[in-house]
Amino acid sequence: MEAGQIQARRRDERGQPGDEIQWLASQALGLSLHTVTVRERMLKRFIFWCDERGLDRVQDITRPILERYRRYLYHYRKPDGEPIRFATQQQRLVPVKAFFKWLTKENHLLYNPASEMELPRVHRRLPQHVLTHAEVERICAQTLLHGELGIRDRAIIETFYSTGIRRAELAVLKLYDVDTQNGTLMVREGKGKKDRMVPLGKRACDWIERYTREIRPGLVVEPDAGWLFLHEFGEPFSHNRLTDRVKKYIDSAGIGKPGACHIFRHTMATLMLDNGADIRHIQAILGHSQLSTTEIYTQVSIRKLKAVHALTHPADRRPDTAGDWGEAE
Repeated sequence: MEAGQIQARRRDERGQPGDEIQWLASQALGLSLHTVTVRERMLKRFIFWCDERGLDRVQDITRPILERYRRYLYHYRKPDGEPIRFATQQQRLVPVKAFFKWLTKENHLLYNPASEMELPRVHRRLPQHVLTHAEVERICAQTLLHGELGIRDRAIIETFYSTGIRRAELAVLKLYDVDTQNGTLMVREGKGKKDRMVPLGKRACDWIERYTREIRPGLVVEPDAGWLFLHEFGEPFSHNRLTDRVKKYIDSAGIGKPGACHIFRHTMATLMLDNGADIRHIQAILGHSQLSTTEIYTQVSIRKLKAVHALTHPADRRPDTAGDWGEAE
């Protein structure tokens, strides 16, 4: 394969890594394995799109062709007839843009055709659904109906609720990452490839201890690689399997709110703010690099503040209203 070809192959005819593999290797610096894997998948979607149109060399890719790909994503419809969200479109375009920037920097191209490609604007959305503590209790109670695996699932849900960690972070936890004696959990190579230690509540510690003592030994397939949470076949959970497992309990509890693993992250942050936690402490627990990312939860939490304001502020408690002024007696 000639240098400069963009085909989804691992190596060229000389046994050297192809352009896309070299680029992915450069991306691995400072990024988590999950992020690199996603970028590889998004780039291969673009390569496949090019291959369908007979475009197999980077030199063939021009600014109008990249614009065609952007419009293709905009007009694409999923099997249910819904368009791809702007956030997903951006997720697919960012690796393409970065790939061509790298090709130009490495002198595979004389100019960068993606330099002026505009990405869809993604507005930071408020969490649409947050659980109440009572709803969390109802969800947790559902695990008691599922025997031994329910104990494992209860430990998973309690970990999500106590720490607010991401699905990808929970999936790769090892036994040594959890210190139930001191009530801490180590997140290794979280988003941005950053480690952080987060508090782990006593209730979550108790359920994890029960799971590791009573259930995990029966799930382990030797040699034990040390993964904390194992599915029925002794392997660590995939992201989709975790989502399906948690969503099953939310649905069976009759909550009526969409979401799965991530809803516990939103819930933990919002309820802790409601109860007086400092936003910078929430930022540290969630692993946000920017405070502005955490501040979306203050906008959700303001609902409770407004309710308290209406009940306690003296002006709101007076019976007269603006309409009373100026009325003739």
